Amino acid sequence: MPPASGPDDVLARVAAVLGETLGLAPDRTADLARDTRLFGNLPELDSMAVATVLTALEDEFGILIDDEDVTAELFDSVGALADHVAAELARQHRGQRARA
Repeated sequence: MPPASGPDDVLARVAAVLGETLGLAPDRTADLARDTRLFGNLPELDSMAVATVLTALEDEFGILIDDEDVTAELFDSVGALADHVAAELARQHRGQRARA
């Protein structure tokens, strides 16, 4: 996958991963916005699906999400999840620049 080009791209790709991983209909995936609540709002997102979503996000963005970062707040909303992915991408980018 190409690198994320900005926050809107990260948000769109996180929403797409959620839709694909959870098997959401295209119209439900299209309705996923920054403020869309996840737990309690998407019945497809249960504790078993969390691991699948995390793995799919790691694969999509080429990042590693530490177990200690996996909290209820991480899955509070699509925006919270996208913000975490963006922070991981920035951290990874800083690490690559430091090694160069």
